[in-house]
Amino acid sequence: MDTKNFKVNSEKSLVEWIGRKVTGAHNGTIEVKEGSFTFENDNLLAGKFIINTKSITILDVEDADTNAQFASHLASDDFFNSDQYPEAIFEITHAEPSDNNLYHVKGNLTIKGITNSIETTLQIVKTENTAILDAKIVIDRTKFNIKFRSANFFANLGDTLIYNNFDLNIHLVAETI
Repeated sequence: MDTKNFKVNSEKSLVEWIGRKVTGAHNGTIEVKEGSFTFENDNLLAGKFIINTKSITILDVEDADTNAQFASHLASDDFFNSDQYPEAIFEITHAEPSDNNLYHVKGNLTIKGITNSIETTLQIVKTENTAILDAKIVIDRTKFNIKFRSANFFANLGDTLIYNNFDLNIHLVAETI
């Protein structure tokens, strides 16, 4: 068996987020702290990556004061409680290869100390020394105790409602160890 380990290059990797509300959407980025992936006979066997919840940026709010206030709110207990939970972790529990460099992946996502199983499709473009992994994960924030302005928990929100699902567009560049 040919086993190869790859380490995520944090400087070349990025997670983009999109959150939606009744009146529009917000988007930004989150830094990838670290990660690693193992391939056996060129197939994904295992993997894990960690994002730094303290690094959340907002790209669509240009006013500096409003942007800082929004970033502070995302770091608060209403959302990610970044001081207490500075990391969110995704660990692959099963990867099934498919066509066109795609994998059906099951894994455990931990946000705010709460772990839930999720499934997604992961695209991997791999060379001898590099693996580029791309995925979109749609997350129901209420499963991670992020309830702020959720219709599941609050009535009569009107146009202040924030939808429960948010997207993470993940781009990881990993290199052989």
